[in-house]
Amino acid sequence: MRIIIAPMKPWWLAAAFLVGIVAQAQERDAANGLLLIAKPDLRDPNFRETVVLVTQTPDYSTVGVILNRPTRVKDERSGKPIYSGGPVLPGTLVGLFHSDSAPEAPAFHVLKRVYLSMHPSNIERLLARPPRNFRLFAGFSGWAPRQLEAEIRAEGWYVLPASEDLLFREDTTGLWRELLERARGARAQRENVTNVAIQRLDGTTRNPTIVPLSIQQVYSKP
Repeated sequence: MRIIIAPMKPWWLAAAFLVGIVAQAQERDAANGLLLIAKPDLRDPNFRETVVLVTQTPDYSTVGVILNRPTRVKDERSGKPIYSGGPVLPGTLVGLFHSDSAPEAPAFHVLKRVYLSMHPSNIERLLARPPRNFRLFAGFSGWAPRQLEAEIRAEGWYVLPASEDLLFREDTTGLWRELLERARGARAQRENVTNVAIQRLDGTTRNPTIVPLSIQQVYSKP
């Protein structure tokens, strides 16, 4: 499998190396992981038909990993397949793992008892004593502040809540299609609820346009 590397702005290279510092602040915050489901019209080959776990950093950038792109490469120590996490720093090993306590080294807190980290100490501990649920990725995905919001407004992504079961599903074949249908169903339900509310208020039957959630709404940015 060939991993496609997207062109990166020079500042993103610097930002990627600073992710460990950002993560140290992030681990003290509440978990805020979400799933991005690529819409069928999203043509970017880096993200076409992908499901991406994302979390927001303290400076309102967004980082994450692609959940449904396993590669043919396996980690020598664990025997686990390594997934393509995204186009940023594809030579860096990133771990997603369950832990009952916060890791000692910097890590993003994405769900209750689930963390994402590229810190070498965390990766070494992960491979030395693998937890029940963990996954390895080559590289990760990243968005500048407001960049992802713009993509959501441009109808590039659906947004769904994440769950540990989905994050560590062994067979990700069909995961994108399954969550796409789930997201479409949730959107249709929102449209129906909105239509009923409007009809009750003014007796009209107009069909409003439902604007996708912005990343600020999703993360409750002040």
